Amino acid sequence: MSASDPRIDQRRAGVTREILVERAVAAYLGLAIGDALGATVEFLTPREIRDQYGEHRDIIGGGWLRLRKGRVTDDTEMSLALGQSLLDKGGVDAGAIAEAFSEWMRTKPVDIGHTVRRGISLYRRGGETQVPENDYDAGNGACMRTLPIALFTLGADVAQIAAANRTQAHVTHHNALADAGTLTVIRMVQTAVLGGTPASLRALAEELVANHPSYRFDRKREENPGGYIVETLRAVFQALFGTEGLESAMIDVVNRGGDADTTGAILGMIAGPLYGLASVPKRWLKTLDGATSRTCRQQATSLILKSPLLSSGT
Repeated sequence: MSASDPRIDQRRAGVTREILVERAVAAYLGLAIGDALGATVEFLTPREIRDQYGEHRDIIGGGWLRLRKGRVTDDTEMSLALGQSLLDKGGVDAGAIAEAFSEWMRTKPVDIGHTVRRGISLYRRGGETQVPENDYDAGNGACMRTLPIALFTLGADVAQIAAANRTQAHVTHHNALADAGTLTVIRMVQTAVLGGTPASLRALAEELVANHPSYRFDRKREENPGGYIVETLRAVFQALFGTEGLESAMIDVVNRGGDADTTGAILGMIAGPLYGLASVPKRWLKTLDGATSRTCRQQATSLILKSPLLSSGT
């Protein structure tokens, strides 16, 4: 079995149902914590972060969105909307996903990206559930919310996972380069949930680079990454593979500034299951908004129990 194939034999690997659920929860909490941690320093440069905070290490709110301490942004909120649509529909359905995003936008979220707003507006006007393909639309907005797909499709083959990824992504983002990066993140999350190592995750990242060289992450340090998914994932990969624990990886990536809530969220959804729930600092868990934490735990459990791997009775 290759390092890049997450469909490993659950029993042979000694991974119990309880361990899988715990790792799924760690992925969701990692997402939310990375989002809340990074939001404080979003759009700041590394130098501005150093001048204001020294090193940003705690969930304190504020930032350009003036968040209360512990609150998350659209990264987590859209993930929860997507996850609930999968559970309500019992599958990956573009119409249900688009409607869930539309309902979320009606709540007047604290932040919403231009590309996301445009895609939801297109759906509202004519019921379209796929935006036109756009070579200049390789944003990270579909990747930041993809965790529910990773958990819900655990145990499916890669072609099915890729199709599910495109269904949710193309509601707002339709770009082959972004699809490839997002699929790699999904496979990294799944590999981590199944007990993969940093080496097996790196193999997936290097497979992406081999197919799409713009994602190459072994050159200069990616600082102040924008919303372009290539910059986002280069920063995430550098932080993930250049550190040796969840806390150090999360601190590394958000202190790079730029789109820090999203780099934090994506890194968190991978590092959470990689290092386990026990690795998440208690101060972060305590500070994360309580309602958000409870919803993340509940949804993570429900999604992975509906996955092909666990619902099949293996």
